[in-house]
Amino acid sequence: MRDTLVLNASFEPLSTVTLNRAVVLVLQDKAVVEQAHPELRMRGAAVDIPAPRVIRLCQYVRVPFRRQAPWSRRGVLVRDRHRCAYCGRRATTVDHVVPRSHGGQDTWLNTVASCAEDNHRKANRTPEQAGMPLLREPFEPTPADAMLLALRAEEFEALPEWLASDAA
Repeated sequence: MRDTLVLNASFEPLSTVTLNRAVVLVLQDKAVVEQAHPELRMRGAAVDIPAPRVIRLCQYVRVPFRRQAPWSRRGVLVRDRHRCAYCGRRATTVDHVVPRSHGGQDTWLNTVASCAEDNHRKANRTPEQAGMPLLREPFEPTPADAMLLALRAEEFEALPEWLASDAA
């Protein structure tokens, strides 16, 4: 199932929801469709609407400030666009820059996307010890960046300019 981006009434990204949840919010007049999938439609006995890609809530929702995006293996792969930090090929695993056995933690700054080959070759060593320099340094995305990256911004090439610039 495809995820739908939910914008606050002020056009700030809030979260993602399933396509079904997005349709329910629209049908309950709690949200309006800002952008729809060009080919997909949601059909029912009494309804036929385009499948929403981006919806905007009708009423503003106050959200407590979140300083950090939660770390996850999927988040690291998405942040690094599924590219190995050591060779640039397709990444399928997450590698700890400082291995866990050396005190390394599951954090944004200590993990990178890696192909299985390089992850195995680096093994239980730091990149310096293995002679495998990183092509790019890991970074901690903001909560909004992490959410937009999770939506796979490349699928949203038709997004309005105001949103596409935030997703890059």
